Amino acid sequence: MKHLKTSRSPISQQAYVPKPPENLETIGGTVTVQINGETITVPFGTTILEACRMADIYIPTLCAHEDLGIGGHCRLCLVDVEGMRTLQASCAFPITSPIKVKTSTTAVRKARKHIMELLLSEHVGECYACVKNGNCELQTLAKELGVDHFTFGHRTESKFPVDRSSYSVIRDMDKCINCRRCVRTCIDLQEVGCLEAIGRGAETHIDTFMSKPLADVICINCGQCINRCPTGALYANDPSDEIWRAIEDPTKHVVIQTAPSPRAAIGEEFGLEPGISVTRELNTALHRIGFDRVFDTNFTADLTIMEEGTELLTKLKKALVDGDKDVKLPQFTSCSPGWVKYIEHFYPDYLDHLSTAKSPQQMFGAVIKTFYAEQAGIDPEDIVSVALMPCSAKKFECNRPEMTSSGYKDVDYGLTAREMSNMIKEAGLKVPDLPQSDFDNPFGLGSGAGLIFGATGGVMEAALRTVYELVTGKEVPFENLRIEPTRGFEGVKTSSILLEDCVPEYSFLNGVTLKFMVAHGTANAKKVMEMLVAGELSDVHFIEIMACPGGCLGGGGQPIPTNARIRAARAKAIYAEEEMLPVRKSHENSHITEFYRKFIPEGPCSQKSHELLHTHYTKRGKFIV
Repeated sequence: MKHLKTSRSPISQQAYVPKPPENLETIGGTVTVQINGETITVPFGTTILEACRMADIYIPTLCAHEDLGIGGHCRLCLVDVEGMRTLQASCAFPITSPIKVKTSTTAVRKARKHIMELLLSEHVGECYACVKNGNCELQTLAKELGVDHFTFGHRTESKFPVDRSSYSVIRDMDKCINCRRCVRTCIDLQEVGCLEAIGRGAETHIDTFMSKPLADVICINCGQCINRCPTGALYANDPSDEIWRAIEDPTKHVVIQTAPSPRAAIGEEFGLEPGISVTRELNTALHRIGFDRVFDTNFTADLTIMEEGTELLTKLKKALVDGDKDVKLPQFTSCSPGWVKYIEHFYPDYLDHLSTAKSPQQMFGAVIKTFYAEQAGIDPEDIVSVALMPCSAKKFECNRPEMTSSGYKDVDYGLTAREMSNMIKEAGLKVPDLPQSDFDNPFGLGSGAGLIFGATGGVMEAALRTVYELVTGKEVPFENLRIEPTRGFEGVKTSSILLEDCVPEYSFLNGVTLKFMVAHGTANAKKVMEMLVAGELSDVHFIEIMACPGGCLGGGGQPIPTNARIRAARAKAIYAEEEMLPVRKSHENSHITEFYRKFIPEGPCSQKSHELLHTHYTKRGKFIV
């Protein structure tokens, strides 16, 4: 007999579990069941689908996802429960008493096949021309269930216009199967709620408020809906064709910056198991497909720490020494564009708590078309700046009208890991098979602190390594620089560090306990913001918030599928790579020191750095530069 334990994601919604009947014989809150003749013991309230997965018994499904609560919409997971008049949806059947289940009877097989045929009868589109071709769950399951013709017909006329209004997400509802994964992701996982099921019966469809274009509703562009959509109904706005044209134009100098999270995940698109970083192989691939320079976004992650950390210390001095009541603490990080969009939509009165520092992507864009253009002797008008990011919201961010502090559009295009892998495959390359090569200078050196930006808590850890050392003259008191309180996937983490024996410049912080928080996913961001609104964060100084579950490594542009196990594997890859780097603190990056010496000698948070590397908010949430 097997005794199995549940393994729920810390960010998943918990299923409702009814109180067990008084006469239920359970040992330690468990129930013994039979599945296909095999006796197993599971925790009370475990669904049949969960029990089967724990016992390595396969059941097909389209609406179920490890990150989401119970759906029960697609019905493909039907099973035969002894004593039940009809087949039951295994994803929505909690086990509260001993039962006998069969998962592969003739009735089950035929029912699943008919359901798939009904789904396909309403599914419009040519699979070969679909962005999800080859990675479509509907396509895969149709083949698996033996569907080779349209028993119930096949709708060919379009019913919904394709919504291309968003810089980040495209919606093609003719490919939607009403599984409601996107709705549950937007409402339950992210607590944004810009998508919902509209209509009844055959007229049910997924839509926005008043059927407005996605660009006109409260979408934060995070792309988490894309990562969980089983079909091609939702996908990122792909600029690959424009980038190919730029690469092929001999008058253009095309550069790309690559963030750490895509480098830790893109190997999955080439058959590698999650958790294998391909940073230096990817450099070779990008050079071979035609990019003139390949730069490391870790450089401007380090730059972000210098600017954001200086900003925090300046605020603390104004508050503690000058008694300035207008200083807004805690200070929030501002490098996640989905989080910035979230606070703009839902908490605009608190925008002045955001750091004014731009994200590493946008800092890099501004630096490329100023400092780099000057050093390389290239007209910035001829530079095409591309950013490889884990995030669909980065596409929106680089198109914000205020992101032009270089005098040009600072970042021309944002590419997701999925889109980049497709470009590489189009060129006939396989990343894991390529030799390794380095990043190009003058931005070839990024610290380990910049690298761990890719995982939730990484920005905070990087900032603490620098701020603590600048203030005290000593390394943070954590073994091998691993600030464990910032790490892990708990939704909201709170911790503190005591500042003692401060250097003269920061003597005003001597004896201060620096309190910080880390949150990932906007559902958790909401918890933090409600605490702020209630006045419960008056003793907190610094808060990191990332819009996506797990931080950037779980971004809306990362390889599909994603779940808690995969996000953990990617994080492990990032932390392992970080410890191999020669420089692990942002302020010790010699390229950063050289940049300030040559280009901004006044240092972080000076007037020039504010003009180039910062963005400011008004009370109404509009930018001023």
